[in-house]
Amino acid sequence: MAIWYTHFPLEEANRRGQACSNGHLGIELIEAGDDYLKARMPVDARTRQPAGVLHGGVSLVLAETLSSWAAAYVVDPEQHHCVGQEINANHIRAVDSGWVYGVARPLHVGRSTHVWDVRIHDERERLVCVSRVTMAVLSTPKRY
Repeated sequence: MAIWYTHFPLEEANRRGQACSNGHLGIELIEAGDDYLKARMPVDARTRQPAGVLHGGVSLVLAETLSSWAAAYVVDPEQHHCVGQEINANHIRAVDSGWVYGVARPLHVGRSTHVWDVRIHDERERLVCVSRVTMAVLSTPKRY
């Protein structure tokens, strides 16, 4: 059973992300399955730390991007919107080039919070980072 309120609009989300951190870091949403959202991000000069490997903070940007977009399309946007409340991560493996792929899946979708599990892998499908993101579900203000 699909988790999306209606459907997930990959093209629209990517277009909206071009002028913000998503676009600056090269994050691209690439797949929305029934119960997950997947993105990729390059490991290049924009995303590496001075030591030459993927910056852990940038991995968190990918995790929060996935969770935020996913949460936004699980709720009825006329009634609710979601904001990040907490994020944590364990960095498992260093990556110095290529692409990383993140997949967000819901652990809990409730009325007031969502908890998302995000797994980031390298091109050889080796685990790079595990993140858990909690999203607060807020009432959308009425527009008059």
